[in-house]
Amino acid sequence: MIESLVEKQRNFFLSGKTKDVKFRKIYLKKLRKAIIDYEDDVCTALYNDFKKPKFEAMASETQFALSELNHAIENIEEWSGPKRVSSTWVNFPSADYIYSQPYGNTLIIAPWNYPFLLIMSPLIGALAAGNTAVVKPSELTPNTSQVIENIIKTVFDEEYVCAVQGGVDISQKLLSNKWDYIFFTGSTKVGKIVYKSAAEHLTPVTLELGGKNPCIVDESALVQIAAKRIAWGKFLNAGQTCIAPDYILVHKNVKEKLVNALKKSITGFFGENIESSTDFARITTQAHYENLKSMLRDEEILFGGDFNDDTLFLSPTLVNEPTLNSKIMEGEIFGPLLPIISYETEKDISRLISNYDKPLALYVFSKKKKFQEKIIDQYSFGGGTINDTVIQITNSQLPFGGIGSSGVGHYQGKHSFDIFSHKKAIIKKGYWPELPLRYAPYNIPLQFVKKLKYLFR
Repeated sequence: MIESLVEKQRNFFLSGKTKDVKFRKIYLKKLRKAIIDYEDDVCTALYNDFKKPKFEAMASETQFALSELNHAIENIEEWSGPKRVSSTWVNFPSADYIYSQPYGNTLIIAPWNYPFLLIMSPLIGALAAGNTAVVKPSELTPNTSQVIENIIKTVFDEEYVCAVQGGVDISQKLLSNKWDYIFFTGSTKVGKIVYKSAAEHLTPVTLELGGKNPCIVDESALVQIAAKRIAWGKFLNAGQTCIAPDYILVHKNVKEKLVNALKKSITGFFGENIESSTDFARITTQAHYENLKSMLRDEEILFGGDFNDDTLFLSPTLVNEPTLNSKIMEGEIFGPLLPIISYETEKDISRLISNYDKPLALYVFSKKKKFQEKIIDQYSFGGGTINDTVIQITNSQLPFGGIGSSGVGHYQGKHSFDIFSHKKAIIKKGYWPELPLRYAPYNIPLQFVKKLKYLFR
């Protein structure tokens, strides 16, 4: 079945229909209409899968996707056209261009934490660039995955775009096929498997993975505002956000003040009885819930630590000074647990951050511009924000992606179009003048050859 689907899509791409920008735009508009029509169904599915609040479902999934769609529809003609670049003297006279052309048949594999957005966002880029697509929604959010399949079937013939449901075995079968491009969002562990599968066919990839994202709060920070913004970014989607702050590094002189402000912010967001709040999501899977609970063993809890095994509820929890070899500090937490570690010097910060691979995000709360710039320059990470959290993803002009173990490549807005496009270099050369210097026999002095470097630019 999968092999025949891949072949069907390959033949459709070879028909040339997707290279027509008008064709692409028509289907982007159809997709936009379908998302609008199905928005309530998507929100209901997200709630049924892991009690995602409707506000969060709309703000971080459906409306985010619609914003991406609008941006692509408005700019697709400009993005798709040839871009002229300056030519070199050595090729005079010539006109030099970069042509953006689709790769062909693409595979998009999405995770369970933002199961709708992280299918739609890369799909928009793939279609805008003129590719076909097979999308694999997460089997761990079955309600949302079914709505995604319904939307895809409403808009597209399967030879153009198709949703394939299933678990790990289906993902393996999909990856065993030859694709022209693979886009994967998920864990670093699975990302390595995807990368290895892609390497068998030399298939280019984008891998959006994760990391242990530090959040630094220095003595100069406006602590009350910092606490509010950290709590928002951390506990959005119950902490199941790849760019959420993973742990706080706070200067010892403001630690107590920050902890108190965090407690106040959490209670202000969700009330005294957080479990009854309609604004706080649940952990998506049983396995992940059990893993998160195990991270709290033998730790000092400053706030929270409440759970309900029947509903996979785990409250926002502040953990005091865990050791670097503790389970909670082993790797990415990906849940509503927030370790708070104090520091005294910048060397302490370096020692702590350098203990981990390059993170997907880093956050700094400080009024000191030199300190801000030093952190940005000193550490390698995907992207970040000064004096806020998570919002770096909200600007479509900015690329979103990781580095090292936190990801390969970046996307969003035009960057999504670009990753799904091969950039073809074309020089259109005139017939006159025809200089004999480049042809054998080479009779020109070698001293003149040494001057050619000034002509190749």
